[in-house]
Amino acid sequence: MTQTPKIRLENVTKSFGSNHVLNGIDLEVPSGKSLVVIGGSGSGKSVMLKCILGLMTPDSGTISIDGRDMAQFTSADRRAFLSSFGMLFQGAALFDSITVWENVAFGLIQGQRMNRKAAKEVAIEKLRKVGLAPEVGELGPAELSGGMQKRVGLARAIATEPEIIFFDEPTTGLDPIMADVINELIAGLVSDMGVTAVSITHDMASARKIADHVAMIFKGKIIWNGDVSQIDNSGNEYVDQFIHGRAEGPIRMEVLKG
Repeated sequence: MTQTPKIRLENVTKSFGSNHVLNGIDLEVPSGKSLVVIGGSGSGKSVMLKCILGLMTPDSGTISIDGRDMAQFTSADRRAFLSSFGMLFQGAALFDSITVWENVAFGLIQGQRMNRKAAKEVAIEKLRKVGLAPEVGELGPAELSGGMQKRVGLARAIATEPEIIFFDEPTTGLDPIMADVINELIAGLVSDMGVTAVSITHDMASARKIADHVAMIFKGKIIWNGDVSQIDNSGNEYVDQFIHGRAEGPIRMEVLKG
């Protein structure tokens, strides 16, 4: 018997006026697996992610969670879905006006109404999981380096023990060593927690480290989807050009020449 995917997109489209961003996305994310969606800037990655999160409504097509069409969700269903996922934002997106531990515990306190003492204990535990000492919890986000902020964002993403975690360009702005630290943390946490993960990135080192499966989006369509071990032998010239970062190939970048 085939297992129902945790997330399924079927012929999803989204346009902004005459700009057709998603042109019939078909994609499945198996439960407990890590899918990384690669693609260049403007390819539709972020819009696709926002549609899954419910921040945007597709023009057509179906997005299902555990086999249920999100368009049919009641208000209670939507609240349950929102409480079931964690999110690591591209820029960490920490709240400057509260401490690190309060950032990590935000979903516990505001979403689950956990008392502050219990929430702080959970936050400190999650900070340890991402390699940060308890005393870091008393600092403000502005006192942290970019890599530490990203780790705090990761701790916040896992604080509520989510079923699904979304990663938006998790290594953007980090040096190669810190990027690898973050990739190792993500891969380890996803494996240990058994969660379903969806990441969008253009960083191939990150994709190779954290993915079970990779899909490439180009001009609003998934043009290749397979196991991460197959990506170097995809047989797709677009994928081959992208993963090797070559200027020459079927993907043409528009460059303004003065």
